[in-house]
Amino acid sequence: MSNGARMRSLVTGRVAAIAGISALALTACGTGGGTGGSGGEDGDVVLEFAQWWEPELPDGEFRALIDQFEEENPGITVELLSGPYASTKEQVLAGAAAGTMSDVVGLDGAWVNDFAKQGAIADLSALMDEDGFDDSQLVSQVAVDGSTYMIPVVNFVYPMFTNDDLLSQAGVTAPPSTRTEFADAAQQITALGDNTYGWVLPLSLEAPNGVQNDVMSWVWASGGSMLDDGQPALTDNPDVESGVQFVADLWEDGVVAPGSFTMKEQDKVEEFTNGRVGMMIDSLAHVTTIQEANPDLQFSISAIPAEDGYTGERGIPYASWGIGVAENSEHKAEAMKLVEFLLSTETNTQLSSIANAFPGNTESVPDFVEDNELFATAFEIYQDGYPANEFTGLPVAEELMRQFGEQLQKTLNGDQSVDDLLTNAQQEWESEF
Repeated sequence: MSNGARMRSLVTGRVAAIAGISALALTACGTGGGTGGSGGEDGDVVLEFAQWWEPELPDGEFRALIDQFEEENPGITVELLSGPYASTKEQVLAGAAAGTMSDVVGLDGAWVNDFAKQGAIADLSALMDEDGFDDSQLVSQVAVDGSTYMIPVVNFVYPMFTNDDLLSQAGVTAPPSTRTEFADAAQQITALGDNTYGWVLPLSLEAPNGVQNDVMSWVWASGGSMLDDGQPALTDNPDVESGVQFVADLWEDGVVAPGSFTMKEQDKVEEFTNGRVGMMIDSLAHVTTIQEANPDLQFSISAIPAEDGYTGERGIPYASWGIGVAENSEHKAEAMKLVEFLLSTETNTQLSSIANAFPGNTESVPDFVEDNELFATAFEIYQDGYPANEFTGLPVAEELMRQFGEQLQKTLNGDQSVDDLLTNAQQEWESEF
């Protein structure tokens, strides 16, 4: 079995290790009740759909898709409960604890394991079977104990961004494709001086997703895994050791922009946008933001460099707009119809197009692939590799990132070796599983 196939097979295992984006890009639900849908005045079913997606899309676009669903499914009305990610997260967490979750919910993969264990979200595998839905059209599914609880509707991938002007000034003729090429390019860019650095690495413990997007991404890009049968596998794992050692070596070489220990993702993007770093791993969702903030910045997108000599499929980090159904919903069959509608080929094409994201349906192709060269390149990377985010579906995923980040900071400070980092993080992770 290839590394890519091995990684994809984890989706149906105890915990989904792969589910196709960072984040882009993730956010969660807002105002409104949390008691689930009800019957309408004429006996129609009213579904509550709590999500953060609508505010992040062009005005009226998401409601138009929902209106289309209602037209195709007379007797079902959808009430959108929309708000920023933070408020949606609070509402969904409260609804999960109280058993008052909305019928359909937008999900962050980091919440799935806990919700599934609580019995707050429904078994989508069973609902798909009952409805005769063909799940082979899905790019990925997030499973716990062998059952699907979340389906990524659209994915926001995290490729490598390179500042074309800085690379040219440094004598680098093309974006690096191997770790050696990346390390060399980072040194040459840093050598330009004037507070310019080769790479940027956010390791804030307050928002520890840099461990996922900027550290473990090196492991996944070479087909590696930090898990073994859904369990932590940080020690005695050459793939993880080499990936983390590579990051430590870049730090030791002085090619990483200063301030990493308190830097968050938005700070990383600002450093790149202002031309202070030559390379970063970032969400495709930020392309437009960067272009609007600095129209003169010329940059390219490419696959994250792989270990020298690696020729297999490359994992690409992602963040998703995931979807699930509440266990407390009295209208699971109708809720599943909405899930399936959003994942149908035509609707998923429309949604991924307006979201500037990659589809959750294997047959969908977003419109922007033909209109934007950067997005077209990213889509080729996405199709040539596989979406990889092993934190998706894990218990207390954010805490796992934070624990690893704490150990990594100690290593970069010179207080311990990479082997000690992995041993300590392994012990901490095992206590959470």
